[in-house]
Amino acid sequence: MHVAIIMDGNGRWAESRGLHRICGHKEGAKRVEEIVRYASTVGITNLTLYAFSTENWQRPSLEIQTLFQLIKLYLRKKVHVLKLENVKISFMGRRDQLPKSVVTEMHSSEAATQKCTGLQLNIAVDYGGRDEILRAVNKFMCANIATSSKIDEATLRKYSDLKDQPDPDLIIRTGGDQRLSNFMLWHAAYSELSFVDTLWPDFSVQELSSAMKSFDAQNRRFGTIPQVAE
Repeated sequence: MHVAIIMDGNGRWAESRGLHRICGHKEGAKRVEEIVRYASTVGITNLTLYAFSTENWQRPSLEIQTLFQLIKLYLRKKVHVLKLENVKISFMGRRDQLPKSVVTEMHSSEAATQKCTGLQLNIAVDYGGRDEILRAVNKFMCANIATSSKIDEATLRKYSDLKDQPDPDLIIRTGGDQRLSNFMLWHAAYSELSFVDTLWPDFSVQELSSAMKSFDAQNRRFGTIPQVAE
């Protein structure tokens, strides 16, 4: 099962407590650790977390710097734990605009966990769904510039950030808003969507479990007509 999460509400969580928004991001980072560890125990094979979007560059510079610092610290401190727990980490999104120190930690963590065979953890950094589609098409065009090859769904997937990974079965968004916010637009075609009011720093493993149970109860038809017993 592939679960993707839009981790929304860190800033509002902090502001509701009279704290700086940065405090919300720090608390949210703790929740990431709990959810990743729990996911490995309940049959989730792929977990994708939306950490920083292409639109997040519009936030105050101090908040952006703090987010990148938290990502670096998480990777630096937890990569050995992820490796011990057999978690393979990969990153979605662009890397050309990120601080070099962040990219270095990303490469290092990917290399350290490359041979892990347990949970596949994807972290979306400087990621946008539209941007991913454009990058995939441009990669295809560059690779086939001397041919008249046509692009189809199977080919485009090969150039996407997920490549050989399955599409998300379930996408959860915390924080109350009911939209995808440019997240995994190509891959979300048949994903079940779960919108919860809980702000990300308060999101619990119990709520993740509840969302998974609701997913399991769905009669997923993928455009077909359900069979009726005679």
